[in-house]
Amino acid sequence: MASSGRGSRYSPADRLAGFDAPTVWHEFTPLAIEHNAVNLGQGFPDWETPAFLKEAMVEAMANNENQYCRSAGHRKLVDAVAARYGALMNRQINPMDEVLISVGGTEGLFLALQGLVNPGDEVIVFEPAFDIYAAQIQMAGGVVRHVPLSPVTAEDGTVQWTFDPAVLRGSFNNRTRAIIVNTPHNPTGKIFNSSELQMICDLVQSHPDVVAISDEVYEYLIYDGHAHVRLCTLPGMWDRTITISSAGKTFSCTGWKIGWLVGPKHLIQCAAIAHQWVCFSVSTPSQVAVASALERAQQEYEGFPSYFDYLCHMYKSKREKLATALREAGLKPCMPQAGFFIMADISEAPIPEAYLAPGVSRDYAFCRWLTKDIGVAAIPPTSFYCDQNKEVGANYARFAFCKSDNLLDEAAIRLSKLKSLSKN
Repeated sequence: MASSGRGSRYSPADRLAGFDAPTVWHEFTPLAIEHNAVNLGQGFPDWETPAFLKEAMVEAMANNENQYCRSAGHRKLVDAVAARYGALMNRQINPMDEVLISVGGTEGLFLALQGLVNPGDEVIVFEPAFDIYAAQIQMAGGVVRHVPLSPVTAEDGTVQWTFDPAVLRGSFNNRTRAIIVNTPHNPTGKIFNSSELQMICDLVQSHPDVVAISDEVYEYLIYDGHAHVRLCTLPGMWDRTITISSAGKTFSCTGWKIGWLVGPKHLIQCAAIAHQWVCFSVSTPSQVAVASALERAQQEYEGFPSYFDYLCHMYKSKREKLATALREAGLKPCMPQAGFFIMADISEAPIPEAYLAPGVSRDYAFCRWLTKDIGVAAIPPTSFYCDQNKEVGANYARFAFCKSDNLLDEAAIRLSKLKSLSKN
């Protein structure tokens, strides 16, 4: 039999090239466990899922919602998503062909890319970026064009993450097929403002083959009066945008993996075609429960006008708690406008020389030291940049505040060791 050019007949397919390399998660999760560190690295809540969601799941199973449902989504959930996002997007959304339910937001993105990207097509990604973006683009045969977000100190002293308009314009060409816009943004907590979104819209509309994929899973975690402008609501963008979100971050149920895509029929259909051949349908009782939760969350909850208001208030309090701990430890937190991560400036941290080996970036050295010696795990953000832009994130570390107050308080105690070390 003729050779395929593989190193071994059991080697992974070319589209998976590089995927077997260790990731940042392979290193820091075991490292945190080994050193009994407070893990502020991974972005998932450590408290209970709301009772109303768990009760809805039990009820769904008791009502025998346990078999396959329609591939594009259970009628109850697509109806609930269409109603909720119709109000948020100020338009009538057809639940039957403008909504697709996916296995979390991650499969939603996979379906959008598989349904739209051909080999050699380019996809623009702002970085630092969720590392799954580049991997999924590669699996679709696409090529990533990176646009870095860089920290800029504003007149009021706050740090804002922004892109160079010339770099973004130069990233568009006749091979561009899509642009992924993650707003609110992980890991910086940035909300793309109206002028930035308008520039993106203008570039998309001047390139007729380009589709915008808007990842909005942190849509309800908005602070300090900032406004989350949905890309698809800008003039001319409904027909060019797929919006992706999920239940995981909103309802503290990241293990349920229920996501959705909302957009025009001609784009949703592309993703739906891929979906039916990937997993066909999504967990039926989970969909029914989330449908109930989307309706319940709009009602009064724990003294707040809605569960969404309660959620935002709770996270803002945790943001303040962690930011205070970081400041008191001598670090400089970049206050996020949204989401549940804080990027902290570590440029003045007293990292021991033993960790600053040749070829090791400052953020990796800091996070290894912090985990092993201080007992707090964070994530080095250079892992979210391509090689040519890693230096942009080398003086920062990402901390998650989606943790219980007790865990954040313990982290604060351990982080306080940094202050005494910096004085020595």
